[in-house]
Amino acid sequence: MATAKVYQLGGIWMELRDRKKLARLMIVQGVSQRELARAAGWKSHSYVARLIKGEAKTLETNPALRIAHFLQVGVEDLFLTRVDTEKGHMESSKGRSAKEVA
Repeated sequence: MATAKVYQLGGIWMELRDRKKLARLMIVQGVSQRELARAAGWKSHSYVARLIKGEAKTLETNPALRIAHFLQVGVEDLFLTRVDTEKGHMESSKGRSAKEVA
């Protein structure tokens, strides 16, 4: 039986392209930080404030998708997709299912 090699991806996250563009979209659409935070699935608006100020630049994929959808723009208009290549490595899946490896 041949041994299959499986690449395991590292973490995937989104990076805000332009904090000023996010702020402009919010102003034009009359969206508050609290409203955007709720749309993202967050309980507090503090991370939205940090994104707008430039103190934070990254977020998980689901909140980024929700933010783009709420603001009615394409995800790629606001965010870049990033993959952690440092954690990626090859593993042998011999004796294990692909589900166990991934």
